[in-house]
Amino acid sequence: MKIVVVNPNTSRSMTDAIGHAARSAASPGTEILAVQPEYGPEAIDCAMESYLSAVAVMDRLLTLGEPYDAVVLAGFGEHGREGVQEIVDVPVIDIAEASAHVAQMIGRSYSVVTTLQRSVGAIEDRLRLAGLADRCASVRACGLSTLEVDDDPAAAMEEIVAEAGRAVRDDHAEVICLGCGGMAGLDEAITARLGVPVVDGVAAGVRLAEAVAGLGLRTSKVCTYAAPDPKRIPAWPLSRHLKAAVR
Repeated sequence: MKIVVVNPNTSRSMTDAIGHAARSAASPGTEILAVQPEYGPEAIDCAMESYLSAVAVMDRLLTLGEPYDAVVLAGFGEHGREGVQEIVDVPVIDIAEASAHVAQMIGRSYSVVTTLQRSVGAIEDRLRLAGLADRCASVRACGLSTLEVDDDPAAAMEEIVAEAGRAVRDDHAEVICLGCGGMAGLDEAITARLGVPVVDGVAAGVRLAEAVAGLGLRTSKVCTYAAPDPKRIPAWPLSRHLKAAVR
């Protein structure tokens, strides 16, 4: 089985960290292909960057040029999942939804610890849209940007641990979800510090992708996620035209 894990930003170091976390979680025999868009923001901390990233991610998948069995979108609730489901037939797993599903299997309530306060609303909206908000005790921000988490994960962990501790103490969360793909791999250390289950969305996404693809299931094309009607879209996919221009 081959799973494509997409870092929605263009940070090579974050793609490497996400790929490492995905491979650590994958079952024997599962191949992980970690990719990133060829253009777009180096980190995603606002709606504009998220929408730009959504286009770039779809572009990247359209030009991938090799078969795969599932896609894991490693942006925590970023825009674009529905568009990806329209352009591919394989299962598409968003790590925000994956981590919330897993959290609800092991605790009555969960909290998400993410980066900046301005990201909280987008995550709340994604969970509500997915029908996963009822048991979410809170979405908390550690106050660090995505780039700051990427630059110094060890220092970021102290802020994440502090906010996760408040979620457990003040919001009565029984499980913590790491609300940023760049936090991948911090789950064990935070569990050791707080004694509470911590769900790494990348790991959860990979395992759920294995399960859904392993059942032989694919994205339904009956209505909502049917392929887009043929239309002329000049210069699309964009990356193909950019490469031609460079030549």
